Amino acid sequence: MQPNWIKQRAYLTPNRIALSFHEQQWTFRELYEQSVKMAYQLNAYGLSNGKRVAILAPSTPQLIQVIYSCMQAQCEMVLLNSRLSKQELAYQIEDAEVDAILAHDDDLVKLQQDERIIRFSKLVQKQGQPFDIAQEWDEQFAMTIMYTSGTTGFPKGVCQTVGNHSASAISSALNLGIKEQDTWLCTVPIFHISGFSIVVRSLLYGMKIRLYEKFDGKQCAEEIIQGTVTKMSVVAVTLEMILTEMEQQNVKASPEFTTMLAGGGPVPVDYLKRASKLDMPVAQTYGMTETASQTATLSNEDAMSHLGSAGKPLFFNQIQIAKQQGEEIGEILIRGPHVTPRYIGKYKDTPTMVDGWLHTGDLGYLDADGYLYVVDRRADLIISGGENIYPAEIENCLLAHPGVKEAGVCGIVHEKWGQVPIAFIVKRNDVTEQEIINFCKQSLANYKIPKLIYFVHELPRNGSNKLVRRNLLQLLDGEK
Repeated sequence: MQPNWIKQRAYLTPNRIALSFHEQQWTFRELYEQSVKMAYQLNAYGLSNGKRVAILAPSTPQLIQVIYSCMQAQCEMVLLNSRLSKQELAYQIEDAEVDAILAHDDDLVKLQQDERIIRFSKLVQKQGQPFDIAQEWDEQFAMTIMYTSGTTGFPKGVCQTVGNHSASAISSALNLGIKEQDTWLCTVPIFHISGFSIVVRSLLYGMKIRLYEKFDGKQCAEEIIQGTVTKMSVVAVTLEMILTEMEQQNVKASPEFTTMLAGGGPVPVDYLKRASKLDMPVAQTYGMTETASQTATLSNEDAMSHLGSAGKPLFFNQIQIAKQQGEEIGEILIRGPHVTPRYIGKYKDTPTMVDGWLHTGDLGYLDADGYLYVVDRRADLIISGGENIYPAEIENCLLAHPGVKEAGVCGIVHEKWGQVPIAFIVKRNDVTEQEIINFCKQSLANYKIPKLIYFVHELPRNGSNKLVRRNLLQLLDGEK
């Protein structure tokens, strides 16, 4: 059992600032009192003690309030990705067999008609029905359910328990440390594990969240320069936008800013070098929905000595590589208290672990010192003439070119070689296909050099801004 996080935090540090948004801010006591009131309102709808609710809303303080209230009411929360289509959202809602759908009024248009919908504006007007709010939480309770990106087949509904979330937050604290003045700049969507894990850390650490509804590179750079925030979570594309903004201003990060936690896939080495010049400590991390955020993180002290690594497993976690015969690179396997115990819905009978290990579908290797290097997704692997080609390696090369802002690589069918790599590029400034090919020849084997270069306005990304390589070929339709 664990204490009710919200009540315990309000008891320990009631007057500490918990959340700020634009010019507004709330203490932990204020958020606790709001959450109790709304928990009573949820109870009036019969939503308490294990009921399952879907939540669709932008990343605003009202969403934080709803999440806290669901925690107080002991409702399982299915956090919906607002960037999905109506059909995709309908699949997840039905697969999860939810008792209700809590939706921000502005997001109702994204949902099919459903009598289970309770709009936020209606919820806050409901006469509350008091009940005994739990003083302790069961570690096995499924606090959240998040759906995977669905790289193969249908998305899976992943249960993340109270124990999963707390193990993740504690491991992160042991690695990054905690300071009373810490403020985490949250621009990643809260429906994603990277965003929700910040909410959990706030409660367990007593840490302030500086919340943005959407990512804004210029504003984020300003916060980092001024030192109004100490930590931030990014993916490669958002990190690059912040770097560009700071380089254009010719300024460095404030000494108060201690950690840029970079996940969602390998970060190009060139970005890490640029960040170092700006005195911005970048900690590469590796995690997934099934692991309630981080599994491994590269500490700041190792950042430059192990460029490109995602670090070592956090304290309670273990990683091993399922190697192929004679190969150094293999599938990354994980175990630890942060690993989900189960899926729901369509995949409820699918075990999350085999022989005690979570098989991630990601490819990587451990060096002699035990540092993890994530190479790519197994599903994105290109096999050309019997050679394995990792798109991330080619993207890393492309992104080092000053004329390339974004890059995505995938395989295309080839009569002779089976597959060959092609690249989709968003330009930073004028650059030709031949210039890019020549640049690649300096650091890539011939079979890894993209056989075709397509210049596009944007790349396909998911709700957390991660590149969706399986959708790259759809961009060819626009070339015809």
